[in-house]
Amino acid sequence: MQQKVITVTELTKYIKDKLENDELLSNLLIAGEISNFHHHGSGHMYFTLKDKKTQINSVMFKSANQRLQFEPEDGMKILATGYVSLYEPRGQYQLYVQSLQPDGIGALHIAFEQLKERLQKEGLFEEEHKQELPKLPQKIGVITSPTGAAVRDILSVIKRRFSGVSILIAPATVQGERAVPTLVDALERLNAREDIDVIIIGRGGGSLEDLWAFNEEELARAIFNSNTPVISAVGHETDYTISDFVADLRAPTPSAAAELVISNQEELARYLNRLNNNLKQSMKQKLKNLRNKVNNLTQRRVLLEPKRQLQDSQQRVDELEARLINKIQSRLDYLQEKFQTQAGKLDSMSPLKVLRRGYSYCQKVGQDQGITSVNEVDPGEELEMVLSDGKIKSRVLSIDNEQVVKK
Repeated sequence: MQQKVITVTELTKYIKDKLENDELLSNLLIAGEISNFHHHGSGHMYFTLKDKKTQINSVMFKSANQRLQFEPEDGMKILATGYVSLYEPRGQYQLYVQSLQPDGIGALHIAFEQLKERLQKEGLFEEEHKQELPKLPQKIGVITSPTGAAVRDILSVIKRRFSGVSILIAPATVQGERAVPTLVDALERLNAREDIDVIIIGRGGGSLEDLWAFNEEELARAIFNSNTPVISAVGHETDYTISDFVADLRAPTPSAAAELVISNQEELARYLNRLNNNLKQSMKQKLKNLRNKVNNLTQRRVLLEPKRQLQDSQQRVDELEARLINKIQSRLDYLQEKFQTQAGKLDSMSPLKVLRRGYSYCQKVGQDQGITSVNEVDPGEELEMVLSDGKIKSRVLSIDNEQVVKK
C-alpha cells in the first residue's frame, strides 16, 4: 500500500485539531514562573511560562487581560488557566491563557503594591504637594455613601465639636464597579464650588475587595489634582489605601477625620482666650516700654533747658564766625604781600626806571617806533630824544658807524 503524501499545512492542521480536541489540554490550570514578558502595543501579552526543567510560549489576548487587576512581571509565580493549541504559521504549540492569578499573594495585593510604587515614583505622595488644611473651615464637603455608618459618624462628631459649621454631602457609591466614577464625579462637583474649604472622602471598614475603589488610579489622580484640601478616611485604623497616600491628610477612620477637620468649640474658645490674654499682656508691656522711653526723653537737657541749649549753639556760631574772619584776613594779607613783591619786580624792570638813571629813548619825529641802529637814520633827519621828564628834538649832523656794543 502506497503511503499518502501530505503537506506541511495539512500536518499542522491535524496536530492543531488533536490538541484542541483533547479534553485535558482544552481546560488547563498550570503553575509556573513568568519570563520574557512583553505587553504589546496591540494590548496582547506575550511571555514564557517555565519551571525548573522546561518552558512553554504563552499568549494572553487583550480581551482576556483587560480583566486583570495587576500587571504581570518577569519572575512572578502565577496560576494560569487556558488551553494548548498550535500557532500554524510557525508550527509551534503554545499556551493560550484565559486568566491569571498570583500563586500565593493575592492579585489585589500585587495590584496595590504595583500602583503604589508607580505613583510614588511620579512624586504624587511627596509632602511638597500636600495642601494645608484651613484652621476654621466655614463649609465642609463630605463624599461617602449617604446611607452608611461613616456619614452618621462624621455628622455626629462635627455637630458635637462645632455645631455652627456647615456640611455639604456629595453622595457616592463606595463599593463595586460604579464606585470610582461616582466618587470622582462627587470630587469634581465639590471642587467646582467656591464655598467648600475642605473635603472628607471615605467610607467605613470592610475587606480589601470592599475598599478597592479607593485603590484605583483614576480616583487617586483626581484626589491629587483637587484644588480643595482632601482628607482620606477609609476603613479602620489598620486599613491603608492609595487614596490615603495621595490625600493632603490621612485619617484612620471617618470619625477621626471629623475630629481633625474642625477644632472643638470649647477648645477654640480657650485658645482664643489665651490669645486675648497674651495680646493684652503684650500691649501693656509695649505701653510700659513707650512710657519709660518718653520719660527718659523728657529728662534730657535739651527739653529741660532749651534756652541754654540755644545759647550754647549761638556761642558755637560766634566762634566759627571769628575763625572764618581770621582765615579770610590771613588769606588777604598773604595775597597783598605777594602782590607787592610782584609789583616791585615789575617796577625794577620798567623802562621808565632806566630813563631816570640818565638814559634816553630815541625815535623819529612823528613815529612811535624806537631806533635801534644808526643805519635807520640819515644826516639831516629830525629825531626826538625821550627822557624821564620830557622830550628833546634834534637834527642828525653826522653818523659814526663805530660799534659801541660788541655783539
